[in-house]
Amino acid sequence: MTERLHASCVALGDAGVLLTGAAGAGKSTAALRLIALGAELVADDQVELSRAGERVLARPPAAIAGRIEARGIGILRMAHRAEVALAVVVDLDTIELRRLPPARECRLAGVPLPLIHGRGLPDLAAALVAWLGRGAEREPG
Repeated sequence: MTERLHASCVALGDAGVLLTGAAGAGKSTAALRLIALGAELVADDQVELSRAGERVLARPPAAIAGRIEARGIGILRMAHRAEVALAVVVDLDTIELRRLPPARECRLAGVPLPLIHGRGLPDLAAALVAWLGRGAEREPG
């Protein structure tokens, strides 16, 4: 069964990052920052999710595959990843009040995934690349 979410998704190696939030929360901007640091676009604005065993796979809807909105510039077309297994969900609506937050999780398609409250974190993209793309280990507070 496939579920469609209003979200954006990029791949850091084999690790999918799902960026969630209301319209205007900065999902596309966060995705572009991650892409500038070496991530690959999976989907922007709409993401199709499906469960495969204990993993959640993210894919772009065919009609918008390879497209991302760059606010003030327009729609950009670029190479994209057809599918990635999600490794983390970033909630761009919620401010993280703790400097060293506890481990949080959310469930998508019944699968638990780490959850990051990412609103207003200036180094979010760099931290995600260090953690997921470069093998750093996360020690929650």
